[in-house]
Amino acid sequence: MAVVPYKDKETSKREQIAEMFDSISPKYDLLNHVLSGGIDILWRKRAIRELKPYNPKKILDIATGTGDFALEALALKPEKIIGVDISEGMLAVGRDKMKERGVDKIIEMRSGDSERLPFGDNEFDAVIVSFGVRNFENLQKGLTDMQRVVRPGGVCVVLEFSNPRQFPFKQVYNFYSRTILPLIGRMVSKDASAYTYLPESVQAFPDGSDFLRIYEAAGFTNTKWIPLTFGVASIYIGHKQ
Repeated sequence: MAVVPYKDKETSKREQIAEMFDSISPKYDLLNHVLSGGIDILWRKRAIRELKPYNPKKILDIATGTGDFALEALALKPEKIIGVDISEGMLAVGRDKMKERGVDKIIEMRSGDSERLPFGDNEFDAVIVSFGVRNFENLQKGLTDMQRVVRPGGVCVVLEFSNPRQFPFKQVYNFYSRTILPLIGRMVSKDASAYTYLPESVQAFPDGSDFLRIYEAAGFTNTKWIPLTFGVASIYIGHKQ
């Protein structure tokens, strides 16, 4: 059974994810940085550095949210970044952010389903996604569509939460994610389900080598897994031949 934010509703995971992010969008950036102690910023920078050797000129940022990963990708000096998301609330915050920073001509924020991307085959030099793939209704389908829109020779970089495996960090992290994180999230965002869903979705997500198997089944080759901060997050790299 799929992990969803609102267990009392019969709507699809996709619909619930859109509703959840619409609900928390005004406080999303603040909560992200507070709940991670700001380390999420360093994780994004590390993931973007993996793309530097490829010098991508056209980048697709999937599940872009408010556009933090897209902004980080500006360090690569691309010609165009398109961010797509199913949450209009998150996109509205992101569009305002791009205008404020004067980069709205380079970074375009569009409404779009990550599993049915509104782009042709082989359109992008790189596809990136941070903390979004575990929210896919169908992970295999989403990754396969990502592979479709990357050009041959292109690269995909996924940054996602994962489950620490080493004692005592595993135990400390589990306590924090199941007890402290939902409490803070509920106080700040007023959406209790959103920050209960987060640890549940991370726990259920096929991370590490399990994710690489699905990545490869979607058509990516020369895959690589890079654990971050004792395994709290991971970078996954895949190529399209």
